[in-house]
Amino acid sequence: MSQTDSAAGCPAPVPPPGSRGIDEILAAARARLTRLDPERAHVAGRTGALLVDIRPAAQRAAHGTVPGALAVERNVLEWRLDPRCPARLPQAVGYHLPVVVLCQEGYTSSLAAAALQDLGLYRATDVIGGFAAWRIAGLPVLGPTPPTRPSTLAPPATAGQASR
Repeated sequence: MSQTDSAAGCPAPVPPPGSRGIDEILAAARARLTRLDPERAHVAGRTGALLVDIRPAAQRAAHGTVPGALAVERNVLEWRLDPRCPARLPQAVGYHLPVVVLCQEGYTSSLAAAALQDLGLYRATDVIGGFAAWRIAGLPVLGPTPPTRPSTLAPPATAGQASR
């Protein structure tokens, strides 16, 4: 009996030998980490750990940021924090650096922290529940920037009106 994709009614693809699903990969990454709840992550940041927010700029603008966190988008994280890479940030001072990675909900950050451990940053970890849990815990946040709305009082002056 074959499995089917219930959404399309098509047979589910057979994974190649040796491949792992994302749930397996995530579980393996988390098994290597000493993950921190938001409160412990906050304390770690206040006592010398580098808090790294890997969310895209649009997500940070929409949801807010953690004061003092270093924004390094996920697509360049390894290059910016690898102590041996010429493209590293000044904060990438060595392999002993405690790094606490933060994403929106705590999934991508687990994969990112495991990748940093692969680079040799053996103290890298992430925040359980991500930024969403940080905010719910009532920890310090900046923003989000409220959306701007056009004024309904008067239309903006045009070039022709400005000269009158």
